[in-house]
Amino acid sequence: MSEFMYLFRGGQVQGSPEQMQQHMQKWGVWIKELTEKGFFKAGQPLDRTGKLVKGSPKTVTDGPFAESKDLIGGFLLIDAKDILHAVELSAGCPILETGGAVEVRPVLKM
Repeated sequence: MSEFMYLFRGGQVQGSPEQMQQHMQKWGVWIKELTEKGFFKAGQPLDRTGKLVKGSPKTVTDGPFAESKDLIGGFLLIDAKDILHAVELSAGCPILETGGAVEVRPVLKM
């Protein structure tokens, strides 16, 4: 097994509080399935605020500021046989129902 990171981009849930709660329940079901099958390792949603540190003089600015479709809203760390298996496991992600995307990235062993 290898480690992969899912980065969740975009995907806005529109609707009533009940619809938003139903969507969040879908996330819970999907993560529970990954956990029960032994693939889930860690993960959390991310706040939309933060700071950006860059450059040689270590400039700190408010951010991240990106197009909402590009904003990373959270991550999961999973175990999978290979990248194709990781992609297959991502297919159940609820963000795909709301126009969002799952970026699947291998974690390098150091």
